[in-house]
Amino acid sequence: MKTITSVHNESLRQLAKLLSSTKARRESGLAVLEGVHLLDACLNAGGSPQAVYVPQGRLDRAETQALLARLPEDKITVVSHGALEKISALSGGEDLMSLLACPQSNELPQTGDCVVLERVQDPGNVGTILRSAAACGIRRIILGEDSVDVWSPKVLRAGMGAHFLLELYPRTDLAAWRANYRGVVRATALGGVNNCSLYELDLRSDSAWLFGNEGSGVSEAMLQAADGTVHIPMPGATESLNVAMAATVCLFEQMRQRLYQKG
Repeated sequence: MKTITSVHNESLRQLAKLLSSTKARRESGLAVLEGVHLLDACLNAGGSPQAVYVPQGRLDRAETQALLARLPEDKITVVSHGALEKISALSGGEDLMSLLACPQSNELPQTGDCVVLERVQDPGNVGTILRSAAACGIRRIILGEDSVDVWSPKVLRAGMGAHFLLELYPRTDLAAWRANYRGVVRATALGGVNNCSLYELDLRSDSAWLFGNEGSGVSEAMLQAADGTVHIPMPGATESLNVAMAATVCLFEQMRQRLYQKG
């Protein structure tokens, strides 16, 4: 095991930059996992971090020791002097940080189930949608060029490990993707072309779900590119749902139909 004793160490400077800068993450292809849970999820999915930085004060904890036992010793660095706490946004004191090369996606899917996010910018919303998609067995997530950085610390925390169960396609030209996608594309909207209630649709066949910006929804161009629009019936007084909640409702209704409506 290596040891860092200075808060000015170059490796810690790199971690701080990756935590704070989207540009740094995109140019380097690296991200930082904060905490034991994300490292555990990464390892469980077969991931291999480039380096793991452990606060000296957590070295003797059982959960830390269990994780470190799964890593080559040359990838572990012990950090003293509260240095990690200075660069982390986590509350509750210091925790592990892991340096990870962001997995590279294959070619964009042209068929099959996927979730498509257009200009979804809140990290908590994106993280929640990733978790819902993973729970429903949908592995492929396509994010438009104006969506939040899916490997940002806030999205990683909100996703709670879902990143490692999915194939992620960030910074995608959605018009180009749609031109090549051969399946059905359903966009959520209160009205629009071929608008149907969620509960009137047969969702048992593969499709792409398109969810839009928190304020303005799916753009007019992508609405026109979709095969139809879907609304969620709401007998109560609420006008609309948060995009993460709407996505969760749609994906779980699709899963329900596939599990319980055979034939």
